[in-house]
Amino acid sequence: MTDGIGLQTLEQALSALTARISSLREAKSAYPADPRSTLDAALAELDTARELLDASVRELRKAPKRSGERESGSQRELKLLRQVFRTFPIPVVVLDASGVVRRISAETSRMLGSPAGYLIGRSFPLFVDVSRRAAFRSHLTAVQQGGQTATLQTRLAHQGRAHTVQLAVTRLTMPGEPQEMVAVMILPLEAQLPGPPPGPADRSDSVLVMAAARRQELLSRMTRLLLDEESLRQPVTVTRAARLLAAEWADWVFADMIRDGMPKRACVLGPSDRPVTQLVRLAEQMNPLTAPGVAHVLTGGSGVVHEMLEDDGLLGDVPGGPPLLRVMGAASVLIVPIGGGGADVLGSLTLVRLRDREPFTLADLGLMEEIGAHLGLAVRARRSFQTRSRAADALRTSVVPRSLPDIPGFEAAAIYNAGSSPVGAEFYDVFPSRDGWGFALGGAAGKGEEAASVSAMVRNGLRVLSVWESDPGEVMRKLNQALSAQNNGMFVMAVTGFIRARKIRLASAGHHPAALLQPDGGVRFTAGGGVPLGIAAEAEMFTEELTLTSGQTLVFYSDGLVASQNEVGESYGETRLADVLARCVAQSPATVVKTVEEDRHAFSGGRVWDEIVILALRVV
Repeated sequence: MTDGIGLQTLEQALSALTARISSLREAKSAYPADPRSTLDAALAELDTARELLDASVRELRKAPKRSGERESGSQRELKLLRQVFRTFPIPVVVLDASGVVRRISAETSRMLGSPAGYLIGRSFPLFVDVSRRAAFRSHLTAVQQGGQTATLQTRLAHQGRAHTVQLAVTRLTMPGEPQEMVAVMILPLEAQLPGPPPGPADRSDSVLVMAAARRQELLSRMTRLLLDEESLRQPVTVTRAARLLAAEWADWVFADMIRDGMPKRACVLGPSDRPVTQLVRLAEQMNPLTAPGVAHVLTGGSGVVHEMLEDDGLLGDVPGGPPLLRVMGAASVLIVPIGGGGADVLGSLTLVRLRDREPFTLADLGLMEEIGAHLGLAVRARRSFQTRSRAADALRTSVVPRSLPDIPGFEAAAIYNAGSSPVGAEFYDVFPSRDGWGFALGGAAGKGEEAASVSAMVRNGLRVLSVWESDPGEVMRKLNQALSAQNNGMFVMAVTGFIRARKIRLASAGHHPAALLQPDGGVRFTAGGGVPLGIAAEAEMFTEELTLTSGQTLVFYSDGLVASQNEVGESYGETRLADVLARCVAQSPATVVKTVEEDRHAFSGGRVWDEIVILALRVV
């Protein structure tokens, strides 16, 4: 193109270039399977655009000094050339010697997704993919020094938009500027040629809708995972969440949790299709506080997203080596707190994407901050659940022994089914007494922690008083007086017995009678009865004495057994219990209690409304 092109010729050439670019766009849409010919033509048009830009600069250089009437004419020419630059159909950026954006065309602003006022004054290399950033700076210096045009293929990313582009870098002398500038012409290579704004049916809208749907699906899947019972019962909440994110949303996922006031690395997950085992181990051993990005979030900062990685030291250095992100080949990083910001932070999630994936966006940051908050709630719920579970286990241990001791001359076995009760109010026990052995079974009328604590008090009271008293009736009377004095509105049905050789003396306080299984298969029931503990301080306990012979089995049971119902509302009852026991002649106590419970389970269809306790003692 000649030096004396003239403004009219320049306008005509610019109009023709716009028309040809529109034709290329139509060709790309019509023949999507054959992009190479379109790309070759587009690269040729990029050269044409560069020549037009050079010609525009030459026209500016020829503008006369500002004086008189000719000054106003040159001003009109300058305004026209500026308008030509702004409407140039190919993205063009003008940089100063340090690479800072000084001028930007409207097409560049449209491609990067930000207005010119936001982009001017920013360092252009920061928009370039980190893997090609050093090469771009080298080309920039070479063009400034040698004047030759340089080309470079890379990725540009900003505001969640990523473009694979061909850059043409050329030196530019601008009138009125004290230093030489550099023009960078940008040709998108993934068919994002300039064109009219997308309409309502444009494909870009569907892409945005699909991206939003994917985010919503991930949030739903994460919520279901966090509400799963296993996440509450086991310390796997953070690991399971990290696995889901590694499978769906990132190449690398780090989870760091604060324990005992210090951050600890909970898990590191890398790409499953790459040999990264050694790098995973190195990352696991690194202190989270040595990673500036993680430390910022853990110490109360909000979540951050680095769409295009500017500082590859965000996650610290490999011990004795380069930055961890550089070794990974990272291109985009996102870090969010777990549980919220400030004093509420429980840890952090770090997500990394490599260079072959789209960078994280502000929308991804919002999604991950929401997931971090949900994960914090789940972690707190699990800790609360475990605290209550330990408390429930402690209460259950206080009413149900872990094992039964050996009683000389007897075999003993018991079974306990808590049903739907998180904390049991039924108790049973076998313990040494003043002159031999004692046993007890019963439960407070009620459910929950308060009922369990009353049952525990009665069980432990029986144990303590049996050291001084040889009569179970006297033990029960003293317990009744103590419980009545508490005036807590609760009463306890209980039965206790002291074993002396083969004689058993029983005392009942409103409890079901025990069943006595004879060696010949016959079953009879003891008297039972009496007034429950805690109703009246002067209430009498019902007592009786049994002399057992070899082969006889004494079976005690809670109200939950005989009150169990089938689907038509019939109760299990003591008659059915006697029939089942009759089939257990000569069986061990362990077999007896198991047989009774299996029969009850079949009768009620597996439903349990109340706690079930069965205790069997057999004379050997």
